[in-house]
Amino acid sequence: MAPSLSKVSSGVSGLVDSHNQLCPITLEGSNFIANGHVFLSDVPDNITVTPSPYTSSHDKSISTTTATVGSFVGFDSAESDSRHVVPIGKLKNIRFMSIFRFKVWWTTHWVGSNGGDLENETQMVILDKSDSGRPYILLLPLLEGPFRASIQPGTDDNVDICVESGSAKVTGDRFRSVLYVHVGEDPFNLVKEAMKVIRVHLGTFKLLEEKTPPGIVDKFGWCTWDAFYLTVHPQGVWDGVKGLVDGGCPPGLVLIDDGWQSISHDEDPITKEGMNCTVAGEQMPCRLLKFQENYKFRNYVSSRTLSSGGLNKGMGAFVKDLKEEFNTVDFVYVWHALCGYWGGLRPNVPGLPENKVIRPELSPGLKKTMEDLAVDKIVSTGVGLVPPEIADQLYEGIHSHLENVGIDGVKVDVVHILEMLCENYGGRVDLAKAYFRALTDSVRKHFKGNGVIASMEHCNDFMFLGTEAICLGRVGDDFWCTDPSGDPNGTFWLQGCHMVHCAYNSLWMGNFIHPDWDMFQSTHPCAEFHAASRAISGGPIYVSDTVGKHNFSLLKRLVLPDGSILRCEYYALPTRDCLFDDPLHDGKTMLKIWNLNKYTGVIGAFNCQGGGWCRETRRNRCASQFSHMVTAKTNPKDIEWRSGKTPIAIDGVQVFAMYFSQSKKLILSKPAENTEISLEPFDFELITVSPVTVLSGKSVHFAPIGLVNMLNAGGAIKSLAYNDLELSVQIGVKGAGEMRVFASEKPETCKIDGKDVGFEYEEHMISVQVPWSSPSGLSTIEYQF
Repeated sequence: MAPSLSKVSSGVSGLVDSHNQLCPITLEGSNFIANGHVFLSDVPDNITVTPSPYTSSHDKSISTTTATVGSFVGFDSAESDSRHVVPIGKLKNIRFMSIFRFKVWWTTHWVGSNGGDLENETQMVILDKSDSGRPYILLLPLLEGPFRASIQPGTDDNVDICVESGSAKVTGDRFRSVLYVHVGEDPFNLVKEAMKVIRVHLGTFKLLEEKTPPGIVDKFGWCTWDAFYLTVHPQGVWDGVKGLVDGGCPPGLVLIDDGWQSISHDEDPITKEGMNCTVAGEQMPCRLLKFQENYKFRNYVSSRTLSSGGLNKGMGAFVKDLKEEFNTVDFVYVWHALCGYWGGLRPNVPGLPENKVIRPELSPGLKKTMEDLAVDKIVSTGVGLVPPEIADQLYEGIHSHLENVGIDGVKVDVVHILEMLCENYGGRVDLAKAYFRALTDSVRKHFKGNGVIASMEHCNDFMFLGTEAICLGRVGDDFWCTDPSGDPNGTFWLQGCHMVHCAYNSLWMGNFIHPDWDMFQSTHPCAEFHAASRAISGGPIYVSDTVGKHNFSLLKRLVLPDGSILRCEYYALPTRDCLFDDPLHDGKTMLKIWNLNKYTGVIGAFNCQGGGWCRETRRNRCASQFSHMVTAKTNPKDIEWRSGKTPIAIDGVQVFAMYFSQSKKLILSKPAENTEISLEPFDFELITVSPVTVLSGKSVHFAPIGLVNMLNAGGAIKSLAYNDLELSVQIGVKGAGEMRVFASEKPETCKIDGKDVGFEYEEHMISVQVPWSSPSGLSTIEYQF
């Protein structure tokens, strides 16, 4: 079970042999105990516990107050089988938060306090700490051999571990590491420490901190999906980009979604492209007909290259023209499904790899997820699956062509299809290993190793097997403009669901992939609600606006004139005081998220109450009785200042300046001093939190805020230098607009790039207007006291 210690050299520092250390997790009699406190009772006799051979106690980035050793849990079964559901003990009256699959493709947050409150297909559980000394406890289902584990509710408040291979031909009866248990005093470090252990234990993935996300995370983007759905065409893409450029919000990323590929129905002749599908959902029974683009893009003719004698037709000519005409467009990505298309490949087509139509089979756990159009369509028509041993031919065929025509990366969708196709391919783990290895190799060869957005990938198979190179992925269900089930209120409550998906899923997925909160539309009724979350998410920001329909006043609070964005240094996570609460349908909890800029922190408060997962109907539904004003408290300690690669030192800071973007007010706060916020449904507030520094020469109190015309105001601050001798502060700023700082005294002068400028001083805030400085957008502001 335990990996060799030589794997420590794989890049994760601080893991050492810990066999001689006292493990804080023990099985005493029939009780699971953590640091002397029972957390699971009535543990069956067939459950085994093995202390982890690793500890992260020597990693200086981890607090010394946290526990350092975890344990692996397994079991013995009387019979060898492909699927086991085994109780590991009863959970009673301990609050938990969890991440479970509410759809085949997507996970979300769920809370409770007993084993019976858990949901099926749970990927992670954290038990709350107690005032009496019980630490936070992480329960993390794993992979073991050809088996994959998840957690689900058992009878009489038992916590069940479900272990399955996905194939009746792959069986087992003895398991020793299907669950990892880790304890700690900090819920955020708890998960990070555990993932470092599992990184070495499995040796099949890399942590996000070991990888570099693609350049699209720093660019504003436009996706064609909601603008065109399947009718996307070159002129429409051109017009869409031009409209954004003309409006002063030039995209750096263009994502051509579903609709560019050559596909057909089974009943169509292989010489006919079936692009008569125009309604989303109609395309799902289709299969890929060729690796090249369909006739819409294939027939594009460039007027630019006719005279120069270069490539003048097809996708390559279009991409070349697009980038030459709109010089902010650095990246063009296209969509494809993991198996080529929704229905895989068309069998017996010349030029395509061998493949066979497989009818998907849903596991008992997946049958309890929400009904889903994509699943229904795929199950009814099957998937043309390329055998795993030649999966490399699939990706080489798609990606080599895309690279040749100038495409910079791919959005890989429908990722979690493999577990439904694995009966005759060694089970879900072996099939996933083969496909993810082929995908990883191809991405390294054609797209610099990181040119991927993973989507519909919310399951531990992908996280543990598919993230060796891939480092950007969607962390929430799709942005739904309206409720596909027809509830008119879904235009609003589904937006709250989206926020919660992304925020809480990031606690788990953010260890593997950089969180992508998905596109939105700038003209949607909740557009500002979405924009505020994207501004501080730390991920890419892209919209799916219909051509010519944009809210430019909102977009200009996100996008700079060069197509870049003011991205946070870390990725947004829920504040610890709402980890174990329900921000969707308890009528009282406000979603609060935090992130870090280079010199400031930021808190986002969102009233998401109004609908979410319903256990009885097994679907998301409206809960309008909870949609009303919510009040919450916040303070500077809501931000986890020590997080990420560039933590902000606040030791000794006695006062923080807190700037509220919506109400445009500034308050001074002690670190633990609470401020109350009240928000109406689907309203928000963004708070820039800045440590106050004292210029000793004159006792001037000073704190930078940022460009307050931007939603992530503090993200504009790129450098900060205090000069006590000269009583001055110098700030490097990227962007344009109104720059504000807190100062206890009025300055004598303000300069931008060495030139005196006018300023306003009101309510202890200095305000100056910063022009855009071409081409970099960088300016230096100096405040002289």
